[in-house]
Amino acid sequence: MKIIATSIPGVVVIEPKLFADARGYFFESFSQRMFAEKVCDTVFVQDNESRSSYGVVRGLHFQKMPYSQSKLVRVIRGTVLDVAVDIRRGSPTFGKYVAIELSEENHRQLFIPRGFAHGFSVLSDIAVFQYKCDNYYAPESEGAIAWDDPDLGIDWHIPADKVILSAKDVSHPKLQDSDELFDYYENLY
Repeated sequence: MKIIATSIPGVVVIEPKLFADARGYFFESFSQRMFAEKVCDTVFVQDNESRSSYGVVRGLHFQKMPYSQSKLVRVIRGTVLDVAVDIRRGSPTFGKYVAIELSEENHRQLFIPRGFAHGFSVLSDIAVFQYKCDNYYAPESEGAIAWDDPDLGIDWHIPADKVILSAKDVSHPKLQDSDELFDYYENLY
């Protein structure tokens, strides 16, 4: 497993070691021991999967305290642009984001610590997206910021007239207007 730092400390790209031959390929997609040694010592308690079509933008979502979550995300079919936004007031990277293409071809994963909003856009006809969470989902703890906040300036790689949103993702507040953010702290996990 190769760990690649991003422009925001704590958010990392993980590239598995792929073994390929004429039969196909094999790779270890997750090892708790390796993850604890190379990324952080957190325990994932819930796995989720979604299937979406081209143009779908999901996000930017997060779970408020005390149900905040770190996530390890990957794509098993198709291609997405995955985005993590630092929403920790007082952080040196507050309001900054990391955007990484995840696909079934590159097998990359993105680790997103607590204190970040997360979203993705589907760049292929279909995408199957999987993610591990280190805390259980709590509907009463849902939080979100606007996917199209102009202050963030995220290029989702989808033409505006092709973006498909859920009803609730249409009306989230901008980052500067949100009162449901995190405070900056050193330990992200």
